Amino acid sequence: MRLTRTAEVVLRKRYLLRNEKGEVVESPEEMLWRVAEAVASAEENYGGNSKAMAKAFFNIMDEQLFLPNSPTLMNAGTNLNLSACFVIPVEDSIDGIFKALWDMAKVQKSGGGTGFSFSRLRPKGDIVHSTRGVASGPVSFMKIFDAATEQIKQGGKRRGANMGVLNVHHPDIEEFIKAKWEEGVLRNFNISVGVTDDFMDALKENREYSLVNPRTGEVVRKISARKIFDMIVEGAWRNGEPGIVFLDTINRHNPTPHVGRIEATNPCGEQPLLPYESCNLGSINVSAFVKNGDFDWDRLREVIHLATRFLDDVIDVNSYPLAEIKERTLANRKIGLGIMGFADALFKMKVPYDSNEALEIAEKLMSFVQRESHLESQELAEERGVFPNWKGSVWEKKGIKIRNATTTTIAPTGTISIIAGCSSGIEPVYALAFKRMHILDGEEFFEVNPIFEEILKRRGLYSDDIIKRVAEYGSIQDIEEIPEDIKRIFKCALDISPEWHVRMQAAFQKHTDNAVSKTINMPNHATKADVEAAFLLAYELGCKGITVYRDGSREEQVLALAKKKKEKEVFRGRIVKTGYIEPRPRPKVMTGTTIETKTGCGSLYVTINEDEYGIAEVFVQLGKSGGCAASQTEAIGRLLSVALRSQLNPHALIKQLKGIRCPSVGFDDGEIITSCADGVAKALEKYLKGEYTKRRTDGIKPLTEFVGKKSAKTRLIGGVCPECGNVLEYGEGCMVCRMCGFTKCG
Repeated sequence: MRLTRTAEVVLRKRYLLRNEKGEVVESPEEMLWRVAEAVASAEENYGGNSKAMAKAFFNIMDEQLFLPNSPTLMNAGTNLNLSACFVIPVEDSIDGIFKALWDMAKVQKSGGGTGFSFSRLRPKGDIVHSTRGVASGPVSFMKIFDAATEQIKQGGKRRGANMGVLNVHHPDIEEFIKAKWEEGVLRNFNISVGVTDDFMDALKENREYSLVNPRTGEVVRKISARKIFDMIVEGAWRNGEPGIVFLDTINRHNPTPHVGRIEATNPCGEQPLLPYESCNLGSINVSAFVKNGDFDWDRLREVIHLATRFLDDVIDVNSYPLAEIKERTLANRKIGLGIMGFADALFKMKVPYDSNEALEIAEKLMSFVQRESHLESQELAEERGVFPNWKGSVWEKKGIKIRNATTTTIAPTGTISIIAGCSSGIEPVYALAFKRMHILDGEEFFEVNPIFEEILKRRGLYSDDIIKRVAEYGSIQDIEEIPEDIKRIFKCALDISPEWHVRMQAAFQKHTDNAVSKTINMPNHATKADVEAAFLLAYELGCKGITVYRDGSREEQVLALAKKKKEKEVFRGRIVKTGYIEPRPRPKVMTGTTIETKTGCGSLYVTINEDEYGIAEVFVQLGKSGGCAASQTEAIGRLLSVALRSQLNPHALIKQLKGIRCPSVGFDDGEIITSCADGVAKALEKYLKGEYTKRRTDGIKPLTEFVGKKSAKTRLIGGVCPECGNVLEYGEGCMVCRMCGFTKCG
């Protein structure tokens, strides 16, 4: 294998087998032989030649033409799971919920990602007959799943990942949509709203739709579809979540509707699955098949047939983490053959990603992959028999005997595309030069696209200065020395409009049995209207789901440019000769807002001022004058001001201050304020969320709102009692309600 430095490190750290001392005991070539021989052993079940097939499997992997999903590379030849994708049902009972939690732990420990629909759980506040209590709702239980995942590494090699889906008709849908608005919450979950045709019709007609209690099937209330849709758009614009899965679209293409209705997907959304189904994925590096401006269709056909056979063999040699998963997987035998390296293929073919020609290539390519994989699956059915649930399936109605209920999927191919040395899945390249961050225990890797580098050298344009500037910006669109024809072809993800991203996803979905994993990348300045337009277009074009991501809307990104373009920076700082950042100067005139919040040290006043670039200054003053506390809060304000005028992300600053504790805990409008620093952070956070933009228009508060108000004396308090609503007092590590006796320690 021709491996990049990044690929070598990825293989060494995640894929190659180790001994009991943790030492690597195999080479990449030995890994491929281990995988090929283990998978090909299934051929013996049907009278085949396993040695010959192992050689064929080895060759297509060694030439980096095809690679299976990561669990197969990691675990083939061991007693561990080889599948990537699972969906686990969550039933509406304590037994059912914690059975799902147990199942999740088993799957993630074995190296798989898990998807859940929480739509069957009764809503918050609904009755629980067995205890005469009330339900806490789906989101509260998702936090339990999230906490468990935090403690589990999949097979000891990678962190667990989940997908949480809630049907848009669930009464708790608003809480679900907002669940990840604060970064860091449910960090081990991707979340998606399960949208129905009825909801989309209500949105189009600007009317209300029904929220239904899943326990009773009764309509709880009606709500504006536009309100819910706007909330989904708001969350996606803020930080990329929630996404959307179009449940009715998915089930219109469900090959086994007689077995059940699909309600959830795997963590990246490319695999809609029935409860307890799994799927084995693999991807073909289509960039490697480009010859003289077109694909080598004959060689591609050979690899498609071999890869389809490979994935069917995986089903037979797999070690399933749960008996239920084994039963359902063997009954439907779903596989997911997809592609990677599509952007690199377009580079080689000199075709812009955002063009009708690229869409035509996508459809022609994927229809070829799907047709040939179906043909191989039909040949396997002649040799080995149809999948057990074939009778009653869509395939039986078509009169087609086939081995696998599905054969094609477009997966994101994160690490296997690194091993193959090509672009990820069907995505455009993120940047032509970038550093890969926050992977593999914090190591960073700097990379340049080899096809772009080659074209520069061929055209006599290559220079250290050009490469340096490409590395600074990622994109080449504003580098004057690079000709327009090269700029037109070598576009990055953020150089392409969201509409073209969606259209490309839809083009591949037309010829994919399962679904397509694709991120609709948007620049930081994209608006909520852009997000809405992408969602609506995806539904119109028949996509099964959609995820958008606005660049820079999260504090951590797996891929990061070495440097942002100066003209696009919001918080501008000047780098001086010493190499340090000099804050932008303070304007003479600024406008701002002053926020009062209660702390254990008294009333805290936070004044936030803005200039033309954003927040430029924070003043912090305690109601009490003088003293150590006052000087410290003044220092917090000064340091925040300098940091904000030096282009630091305000959310990163909030994260540092939020939760700092002092002995005197305060209480402000039902929210615990653990220190003055915490109060400043929460005031700034609410300001950024726009919570202080509305002003009262109904005059002075009525006198009754102030009746019974306590004196200004500060109490050591920690929140509102969940049992009786009285104030909780904080002391000796516990929160105590003096009214009803409730306690919470820790």
